[in-house]
Amino acid sequence: MALPAQDERTMPAVVLRDLDQRPLDQVLTELHTCLEQYGYLVVVCSTATPEPVLRRLHTLRSLLESDRIAFFRPELPPLGVAVLARQLRQLASCDLSPGVLASAGRLLTHYLHAGAVLGSVARLDRVPVGLKAHAKSWVPGSQFAVLAHPEPQLVRVGPDATLKGPEFGTWMLVAKGQLQSEWAAGLGTRWNAHGLRETPLPAESPVWWGTGRMIEFCGYLADLSVLYQLVTSVRQSTCHWCGLDVIGDRCVFCSATPPPAHEPPAPRALDQRAPV
Repeated sequence: MALPAQDERTMPAVVLRDLDQRPLDQVLTELHTCLEQYGYLVVVCSTATPEPVLRRLHTLRSLLESDRIAFFRPELPPLGVAVLARQLRQLASCDLSPGVLASAGRLLTHYLHAGAVLGSVARLDRVPVGLKAHAKSWVPGSQFAVLAHPEPQLVRVGPDATLKGPEFGTWMLVAKGQLQSEWAAGLGTRWNAHGLRETPLPAESPVWWGTGRMIEFCGYLADLSVLYQLVTSVRQSTCHWCGLDVIGDRCVFCSATPPPAHEPPAPRALDQRAPV
């Protein structure tokens, strides 16, 4: 899901629709045109993305024989993935190199707090669920608040129930599914969020959370200057394989990791046959 622009500098999203349904040559032409227009492409998708779509993506990259396409599938709920993609679109307007921009995704995930209010946790397998919570999920009217990232948490919704939130100022984004609850809005108040915005529920959210009776939420940094400062404050290095500047320990484009440091050679033993 492509979220609306956060500000006037936010780059527009390129949505690759129905990759596994349309003819291969049609999608290939679309991707090639996009690559020629922008130079590099970072494909951000959820871990709930159907397998046929993922196979088609890898097929397209192989046919294009391009090392300018990066795939990024963060371990985030779908709404968190959408927020992260928008943050990368914000940063795309800055003077960041393609490798640094693509690598910034892994860094920014640490500053997202993503979860949901669920009507049932019976089919939830992304977050550890105890036997007691499973039993209570069958009680009519039960609701559970779950934080999937950065630290898994699960509580039964009640007047005093809360989830550990960020220790810095965030905005709260809420996407309502087939559940009536004001708890998520109240959580934004307890987290001292700067404000609350609403958006439609991502299509993959019911699959990721195991139910359509849910309200998904995400606390995030919205200020471009803060995002830029976070990314540029991290040490950059050059990928030894493709030559791109990156942050972190792995290049998102070629997947190369830094070579192991060379150990100093061991001293040679004295030849017993040599004269003293």
